[in-house]
Amino acid sequence: MTQYIARRLLLLPIILIGLSLVTFTVSSQVPGNPLIAQLGVRGASNPVIVKAYKHKWGLDKSLPQQYLAYVENTARGDLGRSLVSQRPVADDLKQYLPATIELSIGALLFAAIPGILLGVAGATRPHSWIDALARTVALLGSSVPVFWLALLMLYVLYGRLGWLPGPGRISSYAAPPHHVTGLYTVDSLLAGNVSAFWDSAKHLILPCVVLGWSVMGIITRMIRSSLLEVMDMDFIRTARAKGLTGRTVLWRHAMRNALIPTITVLSLAMGGLLAGAVPTETVFSWPGIGQYAVLSAANLDLPGVMGVTLLTGVLYVGVNLFADVMYAIIDPRIRYS
Repeated sequence: MTQYIARRLLLLPIILIGLSLVTFTVSSQVPGNPLIAQLGVRGASNPVIVKAYKHKWGLDKSLPQQYLAYVENTARGDLGRSLVSQRPVADDLKQYLPATIELSIGALLFAAIPGILLGVAGATRPHSWIDALARTVALLGSSVPVFWLALLMLYVLYGRLGWLPGPGRISSYAAPPHHVTGLYTVDSLLAGNVSAFWDSAKHLILPCVVLGWSVMGIITRMIRSSLLEVMDMDFIRTARAKGLTGRTVLWRHAMRNALIPTITVLSLAMGGLLAGAVPTETVFSWPGIGQYAVLSAANLDLPGVMGVTLLTGVLYVGVNLFADVMYAIIDPRIRYS
């Protein structure tokens, strides 16, 4: 197991170098003129101001020199200074990331628990009403646009019925909890502030349902199809012939094999959720990485865009590494591959 993890860790520097190269190359080819966005038309037409601006941000150097400086600064944890907020990009990401993490964890819990249960129920009772429900959820989850579902649920459950609170992380009349982790629900519990916890938890419901709905559909479909395939294999028939109960055969033997492709889906879904679901965060005014990315892109804030892109890639790499470890835990044969 240790050698398996070590082999995966040795690949991380190569992946991160490639990621930094792609991030820098794509950002340098962004359409639009950041000089006009930051200096205005009059400032961008003044050669003296343009020269000073390029020298300040290192834009007067060649692309290879800019890339080497970018890698050197990134290795020190310096992602540059945002052209919009005039703060270090690393500080901006630290401010926005906890909101996205809290939203992503809630969305993944909403997607995984019902999705796995529905997939298992549909696979163990094929062609029944619950199997039809599982297939319907999978179909709707894969086909309903996120932004449309967000607007619909916000209009109905908040605007018309008033059952759930509207946009934001906490109500305007409630004070945010003292910052410890940046997760309002966790910080409220640490501070013993029950009212702030329930208020922030209720604000999580709508965006978590919207963000997790499509993932739940994918998980339901994956679990159902994987279990149907596994349940017809020889080792399952052997387990039944040995007199094992149906529950033991399902959860101890069939699910271990069916979970491998599901973990792949979950890892990709978690990476996508952590990267920041832009439509969901925009509709619900959720101050996460998605909103920061939109703000940076709209203002041609290249350090901000590059910071978000690099963070997104690192999150994907980390989640996929976790998925590789889970593969080895579930199926020991993978450790020696």
